[in-house]
Amino acid sequence: MNNIAFIGLGTNEGNREKFLKEAIQMLAAHRCISIVDYSSIYETEPVGYTEQPLFLNMVVKIATSLTALELLDSIQKIENDLGRKRNVRWGPRTIDLDILLYNKENIKSERLIVPHPRMFERSFVVIPLLEIDKDLFGSFNINIDHLKNDPGVSLYIDREKALQL
Repeated sequence: MNNIAFIGLGTNEGNREKFLKEAIQMLAAHRCISIVDYSSIYETEPVGYTEQPLFLNMVVKIATSLTALELLDSIQKIENDLGRKRNVRWGPRTIDLDILLYNKENIKSERLIVPHPRMFERSFVVIPLLEIDKDLFGSFNINIDHLKNDPGVSLYIDREKALQL
């Protein structure tokens, strides 16, 4: 498993903790994916469409033998298996999994853009990524200091307890 990817997870419908746990268990059960590290779980305000419940967000670092598009297919299957419906852009969801980074590759295809196109604008992505790898953003020519103390992102469950849900 020679590829490293960072996957963002988010949920704001139903039993949010259960959906995060099940998504991580499904990732870990995949024969071509191994969980390397994970962040704490953060409760965050919705972005875009704001008339919806608060989200729980976290990031997992994985090792995989899958290509980026194979990984995309795998995480979309997990979303579908957990009841994800794509009715409203940025709307409520049982689970959302996004490939944030895949190795150090820049990927632009019809189905996938990596690095994730809005990750540098979103505290709920930047904060958990920094928790896993504080030097991760050094290779990007971008200032993320303004995102580190966003009041719309609060610790919900620390990383030591995150997978004990």
